[in-house]
Amino acid sequence: MKKAVLLLLLLLCSVVQAQRPNRLKVGLALGGGGAKGAAQVGVLRAIEQAGIPVDYIAGTSIGSIVGGLYACGIRSEQLDTLFRSQHWMKLLTDSKSMTRNLPPRYNEDSLYLNGQIVHLSYTRDSRRMRRPGMIKGYAVMLRLDSLTRQPDSIDFDNLPIPFRCVAVDAVDGQEVVLRSGNLPLAMRSSMSIPGAYKPILVGDSTLLMDGGLLNNLPVDVVRDMGADIVIAVDLSTEKPGKVPRKMKRGKTYVANFFKWKRARPYLKKYNQNAEDADLYIHPDLKGYDALDFTKKKIRKMLEIGDSTGRAAMPQLQELRRKIYQEEKEES
Repeated sequence: MKKAVLLLLLLLCSVVQAQRPNRLKVGLALGGGGAKGAAQVGVLRAIEQAGIPVDYIAGTSIGSIVGGLYACGIRSEQLDTLFRSQHWMKLLTDSKSMTRNLPPRYNEDSLYLNGQIVHLSYTRDSRRMRRPGMIKGYAVMLRLDSLTRQPDSIDFDNLPIPFRCVAVDAVDGQEVVLRSGNLPLAMRSSMSIPGAYKPILVGDSTLLMDGGLLNNLPVDVVRDMGADIVIAVDLSTEKPGKVPRKMKRGKTYVANFFKWKRARPYLKKYNQNAEDADLYIHPDLKGYDALDFTKKKIRKMLEIGDSTGRAAMPQLQELRRKIYQEEKEES
């Protein structure tokens, strides 16, 4: 009789445990900023040390690089080593020594993003679709390929941590959230800086370029993935300022880029996303810019990231208590 009662109690406990709500889901929103992405590493280290689980990641530009690698299981210590040891200028300028062994799939129309075929070697007569002399970014894709080690076409929800990265369609000026396909290519698309990197042609008419043009702090994207709690790491060094009037479109995507520079139409979404983050972390990177890929400046920005992470530790610990609060109250 006693054994039967004990078994019944254990069964009831297991049912109650199963009915308990799960902990709150946590998302990371990693902003763009070129070389300043080094500062995100220290913040990620602090998140790990605080014991905060990461369930979703969304990134823009360098945030998509850091976020995509993190989503594949590459943690802060490995990212720190990567930032310190990488020969950045060779990587970013398509050095011949880094693109000599280009896999056949990067020369053929056999890659996909969001279910549409990608054309890496496209040529178009329309001036709107063409910009000679741009960096193709093959070296970046090869390096990311070697680091992520993912199949050619995957659902980014199936990564160790579900992932999204943000790009912009240069043709219609709309935000594009990349959620499936070739992961290195998606990350490369998100960092297609106008005037520097050749945009990625997807399907018949979608030209993908840097997501920071419209959404440089994708809190809304990671929230849509299912995150209850969002930690945002903002690399911006500009003051937000006033939201401008609607931008008039130009005849080419390069013209649109310079119009964007003047109008800054991303500010409304940027301000909303910064406010919507549960924890907004903003490393003090004044004096550094997106092109500071020298070893000395990378080292300094890694140090800034570490100090920013340490300073945020009380907030991270409080956030961890909030994440597990529902379980704590019912236990």
